[in-house]
Amino acid sequence: MINKTVKNVEEACHDIQDGATIMLGGFGLCGIPENCIAELVKKNVKNLTCISNNAGVDDFGLGLLLQQKQIKKMISSYVGENAEFERQLLSGELEVDLIPQGTLATRCMAAGYGMPAIYTPAGVGTEVAEGKEVRNFNGKDYLLEYAFDADFAIVKAWKGDTAGNLIFRSTSRNFNPLMAMAGKTTIAEVEELVEIGELNPDEIHTPGIYVQRIFQGERYEKRIEQRTVRNAN
Repeated sequence: MINKTVKNVEEACHDIQDGATIMLGGFGLCGIPENCIAELVKKNVKNLTCISNNAGVDDFGLGLLLQQKQIKKMISSYVGENAEFERQLLSGELEVDLIPQGTLATRCMAAGYGMPAIYTPAGVGTEVAEGKEVRNFNGKDYLLEYAFDADFAIVKAWKGDTAGNLIFRSTSRNFNPLMAMAGKTTIAEVEELVEIGELNPDEIHTPGIYVQRIFQGERYEKRIEQRTVRNAN
């Protein structure tokens, strides 16, 4: 098995350039690649197309890239937690494709499976269907949706080994496994990096064949979007 470990986040993201199309795992702020996002901010790459379930919050996650005007286009399902996203959308500064969440996930999966497109009933008869092919199967209309074509997929896992095998923990097993399969180059940051053979094969969620680079991240904040606590009284 090939050792795919890189030294740090700088080496992992070294070839991400202006105009890249990037998938970023996570749901809300859970399971987002914090180290890689911070590196993209530091590199100041511009005109990015980002495929992600959501756009983070104003001062965390993809919101950091939005603040620096580094994102040209967002392809997302839910964006309701980010005021800067709303401002850029309404002012025409940001291109946005809002996609039903199941369609977003399945277009990622199709890319990973080598399928060029899918048919889905989601969006038929709505603005989502404008300009798209509609085909009838057994009396029901379906939209043709194309698989994503991403230069990079950036994911975050709980644990991985030097061959790129990944284990995701709890809710962070959201878009990360699908996106890990789908990028031309997949970069994985992990909380714990172990040697080949230390992971239980039955617990691996993403095989290393899909991952090109892996590194151990650091200083994860794991912020919570909406913290709700019970009144002590």
